[in-house]
Amino acid sequence: MVNYGRKLRMEADIRRKVKKATEFAERMKKVQKEAGAVLSKAQKEMKWQADKGRKKLKNGRRETR
Repeated sequence: MVNYGRKLRMEADIRRKVKKATEFAERMKKVQKEAGAVLSKAQKEMKWQADKGRKKLKNGRRETR
């Protein structure tokens, strides 16, 4: 724009965009943390269900059905 003799016009305030981007990043971190907790809980429940039908052997290993 400077090369053509025109003034550079910025339609939006940059600070507002940065603030919104920061808020979005914080929301994404929160969602990611919650999703990790839910996945961890589901993984523990699935392990419990899988281990429920297994027998324990003398040497400490488990045997599948």
